[in-house]
Amino acid sequence: MIEWVHSTNLLVYLFAASVVTFIGSLIAIPLILVRLPAHYFDERHPRIWLKDHDPLLRMLAMGLKNLLGLLFVLAGIAMLVLPGQGVLTMLIGLSLMDFPGKLTLERKLVSTPMVLKAINLLRERFGRAPLIVYPHCHIAPPIIETVPDSLAKGGKAEGD
Repeated sequence: MIEWVHSTNLLVYLFAASVVTFIGSLIAIPLILVRLPAHYFDERHPRIWLKDHDPLLRMLAMGLKNLLGLLFVLAGIAMLVLPGQGVLTMLIGLSLMDFPGKLTLERKLVSTPMVLKAINLLRERFGRAPLIVYPHCHIAPPIIETVPDSLAKGGKAEGD
């Protein structure tokens, strides 16, 4: 039963699959990231896909899109330990899928400074505008400190 795990053919197939997914990700991911509209991660611009099409066609297309997204997420998870662009591949997969909280999760992943910088450098190389991520999920709201009235008017603080 365990003999198939030690099979040379299995290792060859796994190696070939790893190489194919690595090359595929090197080609597909930059193309997808460059083609995204700059406001794709901006919550002020709602995304409506196939809005004016037949409901049956829309349901079928949404099912296929979700399946493709799941395959990208699984491939991205595998690429965390195999050659490939794991985080970006998972991001593409998540962007294809529809589930509650998806937009918040996408914005959180993309607004990570290292990821956003890499994507925007790629977009700049192809003459595309940088991505707008609104709201920036990784930035905490500003802390507003109140100043005592005596200091605001030029007075001295207590203990001075």
